[in-house]
Order: sequence, then structure tokens, then C-alpha cells
Amino acid sequence: MPVLFNDLILPMRALFSDDPSAFIPLHAPAFHGNEKTYLNECIDSTFVSSVGPFVDRIEKEMAEFTGSAHAIACVNGTAALHISLLLAGVQKGDLVLTQSLSFVATANAIAYTGAEPLFLDIDPNNLSLSAETVAQFLSAECSLNPRRECVHNASGRRVKAIVPMHSFGFCADVKTLQELARQYGLALIEDAAESLGSYIEGQHSGTFGMFGTLSFNGNKTITAGGGGIILTQDAELAKKAKHLTTQAKQPHAWKFFHDQTGYNYRMPNINAALLCAQLEQLPAFLKVKRDLAQQYHSLIETFKQGNKLGPSFLLEPQGQTCNYWLCGMLMNSLEQRDQFLEEANALNFMCRPAWELLHTLPMFQRSPRAEHLSHSHFIYERLVSLPSSPYHLA
Repeated sequence: MPVLFNDLILPMRALFSDDPSAFIPLHAPAFHGNEKTYLNECIDSTFVSSVGPFVDRIEKEMAEFTGSAHAIACVNGTAALHISLLLAGVQKGDLVLTQSLSFVATANAIAYTGAEPLFLDIDPNNLSLSAETVAQFLSAECSLNPRRECVHNASGRRVKAIVPMHSFGFCADVKTLQELARQYGLALIEDAAESLGSYIEGQHSGTFGMFGTLSFNGNKTITAGGGGIILTQDAELAKKAKHLTTQAKQPHAWKFFHDQTGYNYRMPNINAALLCAQLEQLPAFLKVKRDLAQQYHSLIETFKQGNKLGPSFLLEPQGQTCNYWLCGMLMNSLEQRDQFLEEANALNFMCRPAWELLHTLPMFQRSPRAEHLSHSHFIYERLVSLPSSPYHLA
């Protein structure tokens, strides 16, 4: 098979290193700030678990950065999403509208509640849950019962929530989804795991719904090693979220009393210490990522001028400011996608496809879904994620 893409891959590699043998990771963390200082403070204090000043600090600072009234620190983004679904009233047997093009944690968290994801198509312009498809589905296939609950006509099951995932840092049309949620009595919960630093008309992602959830896994724009955040504007919901994530323990000087089934989901202080140092560097990381996106775009456009096989760089939709968590491009076919991936990885330039569509995974193959999901399949077959670490390696 002829080599087709080296004239694109090699200039992309050169953005990171002049060493042709250097391994270029997909997204490595960057620790150039106060990480060691804060970790040492945390260790010296002996408060390394779920109680400590860095947990309180990261909640305050994350609320300020995102413009959310409240932020609750969790052990990871999946836990944050699970608690949000529970507090939104999602119960066993309910249906939750979401997308198939997503990381598996989105659907897993829904399954933890005993509910089931109902997969709808994405909007190819933002790679996230299509507001137009959600509107069509609710209008054609659902109705409100006498209790003003949304019911799926075909199954008789309650539809309780809408969970868009802001894919790769691009954001769903949450303003339309917000209105649909209001109209049909649904909870809007934004899976903003990948979109810290992304904005819709100047408002931070994850702050439009009843809840928004962030993730700080090692491959995210900033990391706590693990870690997640629940965002909400509602003081009472924030109080309940904090209670549930700390084993539902009632405050007391010495007595252990738990008033309901709780969860050991609180972020440890040692992770929060790392995250505080990372958050200080976030504006710089975001700038570097935008600069990298511009460089990728320029290289791809140059390659396309002399090559009919040229891919298209994924640019932020109008009205959005994207964090470019993972810079991406669309190839012209599944075969081209796989050839590019093979050639890039052979050159130690770590590129990846989109996740396997969730409705094709064994545990979700029987979950209800729209008939076609054509845009989801189209993007899945063509998308390539490019190395996007927050600092170039050169």
C-alpha cells in the first residue's frame, strides 16, 4: 500500500519535536507550575484524603472560573455525572436522551441509576447531541401525561433527562436543549468532561443545565490525576450533592450518622492540590491549544492544495469558543482514516479515531435508539484526533 500522508504527518510532528524518533503522545499533562509545592503542602499537613483546604479552594476557584454559583468536587467525572442524574430524579426504568458518539462514561453513569440511555443522533457541526433531532423525537414520539411527565409513547416509559456530551470541547446547542427541557419537564445535565474553557456566546459550558459535570483525568486539559466537578446554580442541589458525595454523613463533632445511602465520591485533598496548581495555568494552556489548532489548520490547508485526499480540520462552530481539547480532522472515508492512523502511529505520532459508537457496545446494543444515527456513523468513520498536549514538546 503506498504511503499517502507523510507529507502531512511529518510537518505535524515537527510542531512538537525535531527528533524524528521522539514519541508524540495524544495528550500528555503539563506540570510547570506550583504542583510540587502544593503537593508538599498537602503531604506536610497530613490531610491527603477527602478533607482539606485544597478541596474547598478548588470548589471556590472552579465556580469562579466557570461562572457557576456552586462547584462540588468529586473523585472523577463519572461520579459527578452519576450524582447529577440521581439528584435530577432519574430512576430505574427511566429513559435518558443522549448521544451514541461519546465516551462510554456518559452511558455508564446513566446505567448506574437503573435507567437506560436512548441514543439520538449528533449535529455534525458541533459533534454533540443534535437539538433538532431531540426536538423531533420529543414531538413525534413522546407526550406529557396528566402528571406533566414526559412519556415515550411506544414503550410507556418515562423520559426524565437530556444529557448532551460536549464532544472534544465543541459544545451542543444547549440553549435550544434548555428550552426543550423546560417544555417537556426534563432535566438538562451537561456532560462537559471535555469542555473546560469552552464557551457558548460567552457563557461557560456546563452552566446552562440543572447540572454540568467536568472531568480532570490525566488526559484532560488540566488534571488532578483523576477528579471531577459538579456545577449547578441551585444552592439546595449543591448542598445535596455535597452530602451524597460524602457518604451522606450528618455533621457532628464525633458521632457517625448517615441519613441515606451515600457515595464515597469526594475528591481527595491531594488531588485537589494538584488541580489548584493546574487551574492557575489554564489560561496559558488554552492559548497554546488555540495556537496549535491554527497551526494544524494551516498545515492541512497547505496539504489539500496539492492533494485531493486532503482532510478537513474541525473548526469551532459560530458563536462558540472551543478549548480544542483534542484537535481533530475529518478524512474522506473510513479507509483513509485507518490508513492515516496506521501511518501516523508508525511514525510515533499518536493519533486516535473517535470512540466506538455506544449503541454498538455489547451492554448497550439493546438500548433504544433512533433508527439511523447517520451523522454519528459519518463522523465515527472519518474523525482522527491529533496530538493536542497543552504545551508543545519542542
